[in-house]
Amino acid sequence: MGKKIDIFTEPEDVDSNTLANLGPLVRLAGTWEGTKGVDVSPKEDGPETRKFKERIVMEPIDPQANGPQLFYGLRYHLKVNTDEEAITFHDQVGYWLYEPETGLILQTIAIPRGLVAIASGYAKAGDKKIKLSAKRGETEYGICANSFLEMAFKTEEYTIEITFNDDGTWSYVSDTMLKVKGQKELFRHRDTNILNKIAEPKPNPLEILEGDR
Repeated sequence: MGKKIDIFTEPEDVDSNTLANLGPLVRLAGTWEGTKGVDVSPKEDGPETRKFKERIVMEPIDPQANGPQLFYGLRYHLKVNTDEEAITFHDQVGYWLYEPETGLILQTIAIPRGLVAIASGYAKAGDKKIKLSAKRGETEYGICANSFLEMAFKTEEYTIEITFNDDGTWSYVSDTMLKVKGQKELFRHRDTNILNKIAEPKPNPLEILEGDR
């Protein structure tokens, strides 16, 4: 018989300082703004390119355990606007998670148009690039959407690649491959931007609590 795997026992003596254990994700912590965003999206008459501005808040959360699996992470909220419209162009919340033992990185995505996803990848502290992906039909790192999006703009794959720049900024390229109703070829919905830090992150709640003792 094979060795029994313990799936219940959580790690002991867990470091409460999330910012000290985020590996490559520590460079994302804080509040960021970018004014050079470019969005390419599908429209009835063909692709539309729009410029946008973006604000992202990424705050550290307390360590999270799935039995022996331990994550450190950032809770994020991003909001996108354009100069042409007052309405929010894009809103998104979720978590960036890092498992120090394996280098696994997860991004959870929730968009208030009826779409959620979990993207995964691997990286280590000091890496200048992070690349994650999610695919249609995967039960581990996949994509789920409401019935209208499944019919009209079905997401087949999502990827995001982040580059940490030497000047302290970071940039990203995200590609969402869409099956648009009535079109034979998949549409590459692409977003790009460069983010500048405008505020440092606060410590996670447990770290603040222990610091007050």
